[in-house]
Amino acid sequence: MQAPEFWQDRRLVARLLAPAGWAFAAGGWLRQLRAHPVVVPVPVLCVGNLVAGGAGKTPTVLALAEILQARRPHILTRGYRGRLAGPVQVDAVRHTIADVGDEPLLLARRWPTWVSRDRVAGAQAAAAAGGRVILMDDGFQNPALAKTLSLLVVDAAQGIGNGYCIPAGPLREPVSRGLRRADAVVLIGGGELPFVWRGPVFRATVAPYDAARQWRGQRVVAFAGIGRPGKFFATLDALGADVYARHAFADHHVYTGQEIERMAQDLPDGASLVTTEKDHVRLPQEWQARVAALPVRLQFAEAELVSGWLSQRLDRD
Repeated sequence: MQAPEFWQDRRLVARLLAPAGWAFAAGGWLRQLRAHPVVVPVPVLCVGNLVAGGAGKTPTVLALAEILQARRPHILTRGYRGRLAGPVQVDAVRHTIADVGDEPLLLARRWPTWVSRDRVAGAQAAAAAGGRVILMDDGFQNPALAKTLSLLVVDAAQGIGNGYCIPAGPLREPVSRGLRRADAVVLIGGGELPFVWRGPVFRATVAPYDAARQWRGQRVVAFAGIGRPGKFFATLDALGADVYARHAFADHHVYTGQEIERMAQDLPDGASLVTTEKDHVRLPQEWQARVAALPVRLQFAEAELVSGWLSQRLDRD
């Protein structure tokens, strides 16, 4: 589903749902309290967030993998909506989104990636296969696996919404509780943090890197099924594309040929269909060559600072 509008303010429906949010938060607290985190033989770096929906975790994981490439990073993810429980190493050619979900396929194109609903078993399998550091995509609220370091990703434009926990707001847990387990914050985009934090803050931007294609003046019909489709549409606007139509779908939406056909029928002369990389892997096979994907990459404002901090902390711990 797409995030409801009341997650951004404290209108009546949010206030009515607030007690359910308190119960959700209490359940998470009990889960953390009762946990006995398992330590695996290699460092585990968790990249998580405080809110539901996309905040930029996957681009952050890919950027960190580049920084840590000498340590032979392996990526660990749950495989949202995939049928395979794992642990299984993702093969970007053999596996499908039905097997492992969309994000693992993107990750596996660049780095060894493991899907496992049991995070401990997944980390152990990755370490046994030669991973010298585990990059955990999401799982900040999962206490089963001991983390060496935890980075919280915050989208400056998205913030933390109305400050309520699910279902009254977007928070997965109260901000204060999450910050106590965090080692650093990655702030994506301009603006300031929506909460008080005295630890390290690494600023970053997510921007297109497809230099081979000129988008300015190109007429496109854009569609996206991500946490914030409007962010993708705004990126196309910033690139100077002539966006003829915009179609927003729910996060992780699996497209049918009929849906793409309907959008293609609305194409004006000279226009093309365009979507995100994450959406592109969810297209029917027969449409993947006919729809353009806009790749993006996260860049740290001070990559050397991030690299130095990681080396210091990982070597110390």
